[in-house]
Amino acid sequence: TTMANRTIEELEAETAVLQARIKRMHSDSSHYYASQDAVICEKDFAKLPSEGNSARHCLRMVADHHELDCNERLNTSSYVNVFFEAEEKDVLLRGAQINLADQTVYPESFKVHNIVLNMVANLWHCPKPADFDEYGAFAGAGTVGSTEACLLGGLCLKFRWRKWYAKKHNLTEAQVRAVYPNLVISTCFQAAWEKLFRYMDIEPKFVVPSKGTFTVTAEEVKAQVDEKTIGVVAIMGNHYGGQYDPVWEIDEMLTKLNKEKGWQVGIHVDAASGGFVAPFQENLPAWDFRLPNVLSISASGHKFGESVCGTGWVVWRQRQDLSDNVAISVSYLGGKADSYTLNFSRPASGVFVQYYKFHRLGFSGYKAMSDNRMANAKYLRDALKKMTFNGKPHFVLLDAGDTHCLPVVAAYLNPDLNLPYDDIDLQHVMMGFHWYVSGYKMCFNDPADETSRPLFKDAKPSQTMFRVVVKANITRPMMDHLITSMNSALESMNALGMGFKSLHEPKKHLLGRTGAC
Repeated sequence: TTMANRTIEELEAETAVLQARIKRMHSDSSHYYASQDAVICEKDFAKLPSEGNSARHCLRMVADHHELDCNERLNTSSYVNVFFEAEEKDVLLRGAQINLADQTVYPESFKVHNIVLNMVANLWHCPKPADFDEYGAFAGAGTVGSTEACLLGGLCLKFRWRKWYAKKHNLTEAQVRAVYPNLVISTCFQAAWEKLFRYMDIEPKFVVPSKGTFTVTAEEVKAQVDEKTIGVVAIMGNHYGGQYDPVWEIDEMLTKLNKEKGWQVGIHVDAASGGFVAPFQENLPAWDFRLPNVLSISASGHKFGESVCGTGWVVWRQRQDLSDNVAISVSYLGGKADSYTLNFSRPASGVFVQYYKFHRLGFSGYKAMSDNRMANAKYLRDALKKMTFNGKPHFVLLDAGDTHCLPVVAAYLNPDLNLPYDDIDLQHVMMGFHWYVSGYKMCFNDPADETSRPLFKDAKPSQTMFRVVVKANITRPMMDHLITSMNSALESMNALGMGFKSLHEPKKHLLGRTGAC
């Protein structure tokens, strides 16, 4: 009766579905490049597929997309670690199965988190808090990269300042919320801070450095600080050139200024890149919790901490009046636990890999890796110094040199040569040799109005530059290839002369390179 009541159209539709399933089953068992998956257009993936696919075919589909990307090991624009041992990958996958937010169900995994947190805090010379035995850990948290760590550090400074300001001016909670606080920071800030300014209602007060140093001075910072300043951000390794802000000098200045004005302005050290470099460099002045005004430090575990992408750390000097401002008590998962992060559910992968790396390398291993990176950076820097054109240096070096900085080589093409190409052109040509060397202009987007402004006080915003981040995965033979490739790129552009400009200027215009930052 049921069959009799069904229309021919319904039966034809069901037959079509069955035929598609049979075809899919046949395709799943065949060689990937002999299957229908090899001829499906991307536009056909706009909707969820009606039928599933085999695991190996799905893997191949993802792999094909990956093949079209730049080789991640040859991407010198990124600070993110991309090399993992086989055992490390196993650790990563184990962590992917654990929701670290569920501390009561996965107590041992969270214990690993606290062990790593304590290692990081001790590496940065954080004084042991009075409540350490109660919590079994320093005040801090593993985060989703240093962006979340910066946001948490900034929020704690804001809430700390709000209580102080309300008490000083006898304001109610509602009244103090109407006051617009500010944060003093270099224009060489990373994108995380733009999020803080825009999302958390904090005014940026910028210190504009010189292109000769890329760093702020204590006096320049002092000129920006007022009673509405929640704190000063000192950058340990800016991402443009790898230089360290003089945290030690800023700390000394704030000690005197706070005493004179009756303020309590503290420092957040943005050590996104330098947090796992500076501790292994000798004869560097104190930059961490050894300085009394340093209230918090953030870092990316996935950069020179050598963990997996999405790993970050924030450590506070103490819980009282700092991390307590962002602590959330969670009980609905069973038991009771405090959460210090903006994001709740998160995999344990980053924490697990960081634990693996700390034990795999130890202090001596991290130092050896840091020394190797700096040595290879010097090797490239020395090679750039030797490159000439028409008897003049081809490049002007911008980075801090061979010591007390990140393993970064930053430079720009010598303006005295009046070359018909710029550093962004060099980036494009270098891609033909498989290397990605990032070129960009000396400008930044102001978070207040998104207008393009000069990055330095003594350089035009249209001036271009480039940088090479020397990570651990770049060995000396690879560096030799990079240097040879750069020489070849320069030779080809110089041979074309003005013809290079006429050939590539229209393409640059289409890519928005003529006016964009």
